[in-house]
Amino acid sequence: MTKKIKLRSLLLGGFFTLLFVVLMFKVYWIQVVEASWLLEKAEKRWETDKVLAPVRGSILDRNDKVLAVEATAYTIALNPKVIDALHIAEDLTQGLADILKESEASRADLVNKIRERATKKNLDGTDFAANVEVRNEGWKIEKEKADQVRVLISNLQTKLKLGARASVGISILEDEKRYYPGETLASHILGYTNKEGEASLGLELNLNDTLKGVPGMLSYEKDGKGVELPDAKVNFKPAEDGNNVRLTIDKNIQFYLESALAKVNDKWHPKSLTAIAVDPKTMEILGMANTPNFNPNTYWNYDPQKDFRNGAVASRYEPGSTFKLVTLAGAVEEGLFNPTETYQSGSIKVSDRILHDHNLVGWGKITFLEGLKRSSNVAFVKLGIEKLTQNKLRDYINKFGFDQKTNIDMPGEVKGLIDMKYPSEYATATYGQGKVVVTAIQQTAAYAAIANGGKLMWPHIVKDILDPKTGKVITAYEPQVIRQVVSPQTAAQVSGYLEQVVSDQEVGTGKLAYMEDYRIAAKTGTANIVLPGEKTYSPDTWVISFIGYAPVEDPRILITLIADQPDLGGNYHLGGQVLAPAFKEIVGESLQYMGVASSKKPKTITKEANRLNVPNLLDVSSTSAKDTAKDIGLSLEVFGKGEKVVDQFPKAGTQILSTQHIYVAMQPVEEMPLPNLVGKSLRDAVETCSFFKIDCQTSGEGYVSEQSAAGEGRSVTLQLKPLSDKADTASGSTPSATPAGTPTPSPTPNAKTETQRTTTTANKQR
Repeated sequence: MTKKIKLRSLLLGGFFTLLFVVLMFKVYWIQVVEASWLLEKAEKRWETDKVLAPVRGSILDRNDKVLAVEATAYTIALNPKVIDALHIAEDLTQGLADILKESEASRADLVNKIRERATKKNLDGTDFAANVEVRNEGWKIEKEKADQVRVLISNLQTKLKLGARASVGISILEDEKRYYPGETLASHILGYTNKEGEASLGLELNLNDTLKGVPGMLSYEKDGKGVELPDAKVNFKPAEDGNNVRLTIDKNIQFYLESALAKVNDKWHPKSLTAIAVDPKTMEILGMANTPNFNPNTYWNYDPQKDFRNGAVASRYEPGSTFKLVTLAGAVEEGLFNPTETYQSGSIKVSDRILHDHNLVGWGKITFLEGLKRSSNVAFVKLGIEKLTQNKLRDYINKFGFDQKTNIDMPGEVKGLIDMKYPSEYATATYGQGKVVVTAIQQTAAYAAIANGGKLMWPHIVKDILDPKTGKVITAYEPQVIRQVVSPQTAAQVSGYLEQVVSDQEVGTGKLAYMEDYRIAAKTGTANIVLPGEKTYSPDTWVISFIGYAPVEDPRILITLIADQPDLGGNYHLGGQVLAPAFKEIVGESLQYMGVASSKKPKTITKEANRLNVPNLLDVSSTSAKDTAKDIGLSLEVFGKGEKVVDQFPKAGTQILSTQHIYVAMQPVEEMPLPNLVGKSLRDAVETCSFFKIDCQTSGEGYVSEQSAAGEGRSVTLQLKPLSDKADTASGSTPSATPAGTPTPSPTPNAKTETQRTTTTANKQR
């Protein structure tokens, strides 16, 4: 018995000894042999990596008005488990549907979507889900809707007699999204980024590498519960925010374009409209607009094939009579255009074809200048084929850039098509039909070449790239001359002839664009088109165009307008009424907004139009700032309290008229309310709003008579009235009493410049 016990003890002892040896070997193997591999694996499990997203750069207009910016957004998430426990699925569904619906028509579908999410279960179906986002309607919504959801949560808490912190199964998650404060303003220029943050159209896509920035990384060690370990190794690489992009466009001029197009669209119902505004001296794009339009904040509500097309660069059309500029300029340059020489209008035979004037019978024997003013096709066939010849006509077409893209810094540009082979095709090309198909931006560049003294310029829309932190220019894009297409003398002559197309109120086809205050040079175009599926021109369907610039003596703005298939009721004679009034409206508002003196202004008061450089007033006292402004003959307005100037408008180095004001702030403008603008001229009121970074909407003309807040945020509505509307006009006083301490400008000889309607936001429809 004793021996058995000893044997059993010996076996147990041996077993445990062997087990201990095995365990020690295993520990040795893990700690020594495989130590580095396991440590590396453990460290990976301990470490937490976080990607730090950069802030996408903003897109600004030429005056630093924001067109696209990153903004806080909110996403709605539901907790079906809590919702079921509280038995509020139906109340919650109906409440959210009322807030998130896009329209009444979409509400029914949205109710079903939200109800499905509010009652969603886990994949195995055993229990309700805990976190379900409401997509797409509740994903990345604006603050206004998020606040309404907060009210709904509060109402449900009250109904259920719950505390303010109790959950009712609705969470509001903070997020970021791209925001376009102008809504439809410049949408075809800007494009959009989708809700996933991907650039999808326009400059957002074209400049994505510049705007998107570089992600950063944060890496640290954690314990099993995810808590950062004491003295943990931390690796931090900061995100590099995207650069800001400043465009050449002017937000106000862009608004003038879109407002005018809206009126044309309402009256004539064209298939589409296109407008381009440029500075003809530099070919900087001041504005570019199209209809149909879209709102990039809600891009999903639009038809990509129809609404997203930028007709200014992505559409080709037969230009019609606006193309006569090329024939005219070539004939003048070659010394072949005699304005007093006569010809027989009506029809002309070229090879086996007979070509007619637009009225078929012509106007008898008339001069070539009258032929231009009446837009005679026969006159230009004779100029282009008989005088200039086919080869030289093609040379000038190529010189003006119609055989290639303009290479504008925008996506989607297509090339024009120039494909004349036979004499009759060259003949129709002289007046812009047949084998001549161009783009709006090509036409714009060609007319600018005449306006600026004969130089074909590169059209561009990006002015410079800015550092998002310092605001300093990283890359600037200067105007570029492509080539001299005609001499300055020829350009001046052609401008004079085009001016008569507008100024001749008896026969000029552009007479509806005539203005008393500014000299206009322009050309009209009415081109028949071939409808899809057809082989011949439609007799009652046209593309209407109008291109012109002003003032003729010193062109500051050039406008191209194109209407595709407006409803003329089959009467092409109405074509001149479609776009000329819109051109006149845009040019008048733009030139007066820009402070351009009237062409008829007496030379004795040209001092009012003197341009002065704005001095740098930052970091000086208000007294010193006033003295500096006074010394150079500029008026200064001071806002806020502080020892030194912290902000100024316009920026140092900017050229302004001597009649304009400089504004300085002694404290950040965001901390100050907008001052009382009653009694100010429109220009001064808009400049003050711009300085205070406040959106300004106006109605009426003249001087500010009423001022009121407009909606949420920093925005204001101004009501204007002319001096003649006030009882005290006879005394020469301003329209209304101005509170003490508010500077009141006196009317100046440039007052007409200051009394035009304008706005710094695109939300106003006119």
